[in-house]
Order: sequence, then structure tokens, then C-alpha cells
Amino acid sequence: MRILVVEDEPDLAETVAEGLRGEGMAVDVCHDGDTGLEMATVHDYDVVVLDRDLPVLHGDQVCLRIAEDPGVQARVLMLTAAGGLEDRVDGLDLGADDYLAKPFAYLELVARVRALGRRARPAAPPTLSRAGLVLDTTRRTASRDGRALSLSPRSWGCWRSCCARTVRR
Repeated sequence: MRILVVEDEPDLAETVAEGLRGEGMAVDVCHDGDTGLEMATVHDYDVVVLDRDLPVLHGDQVCLRIAEDPGVQARVLMLTAAGGLEDRVDGLDLGADDYLAKPFAYLELVARVRALGRRARPAAPPTLSRAGLVLDTTRRTASRDGRALSLSPRSWGCWRSCCARTVRR
């Protein structure tokens, strides 16, 4: 999963980024809204963790522009000190997909980023294919060059585990 953290407080930005990297995510960081908007529209992120109170371009404007840009597929998680009910409602109305107030629990941040990341792109098809071999993991069927293969439950398990390591989705 690819994440952009837009946070004007460098220590917090790096702490969040390091933690998300430790969870196996690729994370970029910037510290102002203008740079954040540029990065979000140029690169293919799954989730943008966005502070509202940013220099140069306010986080609200960044959120609005991301939400309005049909070329940006990233989900927006606002992470900000403005945690009142009106603030949360305003942030969501601006186009944020989720809202988390500071101070926050790190485990909750990770869970919310993962949840948004799962929804950032359409789900991959449930098939594995390579060199004419096709495994449909939902229907539990297999074919080779268009001809159905008959696999026992044990054989299916072996094929699936072997192919999951070598076949690209």
C-alpha cells in the first residue's frame, strides 16, 4: 500500500511515516498543502493522511481538490487537532473519507489506513494465471489452455499454495 503523509509538524510526520513503514507500507512525506496536492495528483497513492492546518495551501483546499480530481483514486484520512463534532462533519463534507482527531491511538490510525487502502482500488480478480494455467480461487476451478482440469481437494490445496508463490495476480 502506498501512503502520502501531509503534516506540517516534521517530528509527527516522521513518527507516523516510520510506524506505517514498519507495517509494510510505502510512505512519502511532505510538510505543506501545495506540495501535498502536487504529490497526490502526480503519484498513485492509496491513502493520503492529511492535516487540516497546513501552510501554503490549507488542508481543506487540498482535500477538496483531491476529491474533485477524477484522476486521483486515493482515499483521504484527515488527521488533525480540530476534533470537535463540527470539525469532523466539515472535514467529511469536504470530501475526506475518514477523520481522526489528535491525539490519536496509533493502532487506530493503522487500522483506518488499512481499511481505506482496501477501498482505494477495485478488488483484484480472484484468479491466478500464468503460461496458460488459470486458477479461480473463488470457484475453486482450474484450467490449462482453456480446458478444465479436475482437481481433488488435496490437489487443489497443493496447486493453490504452489501457484500463490509463483503466479502473479
